[in-house]
Amino acid sequence: MSAPSSRNRVAASLVRLGPHGAAHRVALRAGTSVLVPLLVLVLVGRVEWAAFAVFGAFVSLYGRHHTRAQRAGMQAVAGFFLVGAVTLGTVVALVPDSRWLVVGLGALLAAAGSLTSDAYGWHPPGPIFILFGFAVCGVLPATPLDVPLAFGVAAASALFSIFVGNLGALRDPGAWERPVPPNPQFADAWNAPGARAHLLRYVVALLVAGGVATALDWQHPYWAMVAAIAVLSGPDRSSRLTRSVHRVIGTFIGIGVAALLLSLDVNGVVAVLVIAALQVLAELFVARNYAVALLFITPLALLVGQLVRPAPAGPLVRDRLLETVLGAAIAVAVLLVVPDRLRQAEGEPV
Repeated sequence: MSAPSSRNRVAASLVRLGPHGAAHRVALRAGTSVLVPLLVLVLVGRVEWAAFAVFGAFVSLYGRHHTRAQRAGMQAVAGFFLVGAVTLGTVVALVPDSRWLVVGLGALLAAAGSLTSDAYGWHPPGPIFILFGFAVCGVLPATPLDVPLAFGVAAASALFSIFVGNLGALRDPGAWERPVPPNPQFADAWNAPGARAHLLRYVVALLVAGGVATALDWQHPYWAMVAAIAVLSGPDRSSRLTRSVHRVIGTFIGIGVAALLLSLDVNGVVAVLVIAALQVLAELFVARNYAVALLFITPLALLVGQLVRPAPAGPLVRDRLLETVLGAAIAVAVLLVVPDRLRQAEGEPV
């Protein structure tokens, strides 16, 4: 495909909406799954636990197009790994100046999470939530008591999300089916064409993105790592390059939305209501147009961060943009440098 036609295709993708696909259902489930745990934490005066609750609630995002029984099974498995990532991150946070450890372990965890996602056939695919939960919790101030708290809050939030996903069975109890966990196929995932090259890309891109952001003393180096994962999580090279453009442009515009919301200085119950609304809007568009979804994902991430650990808005939005550009650029560079097939590693003749 020629360069002009490729640019036209990417430009068109920025304004094209995919089919609705009953997105309102998963959006309402996701919004409710985030809203209720955060409201509980605000009402009991424990907003510092909000990150644990949010990452547990992300279980609601899995199994969008599956039957209720399959969705519950997938969410249970994904919840196990998400809660584990949050707990591991909190353990790592006990180490003084844990940021470098988060970068190294995060890169390995992302590769392992990608393989696990492929083996279980998760939807949405990829390790983005596992890495995000681990990295955020890995840089928050923590004490040994926070470790069981992180596990408990994240697990309770994940269980609530699974419950929300099965509320439809209350209308017709006879239609309830036992959850069907996915059968993992790790051998197939490991031996799939290009699989090991893709895992290598994750490790290299996250080490470089996180390492550069940490060396520059940016306060949220995991944003660069998450941007890199978002780009590399596409199904093929073309979609990954397109996602890099969506990630940067969507974040740039989303920062404007975030700046407006941050200027209103919302907090407490009002902040939670805004966060839940943004979660609903993000899920309405994330499968239809990634750039549009980022108009809501970006302020969502910043508002949750402000709920847990308030910071000046100016440096916050600046860091979000800079680290997103850094992570996306590094992911594209790694995508172009690392071949689709590691011939020797894939068992091909050199």
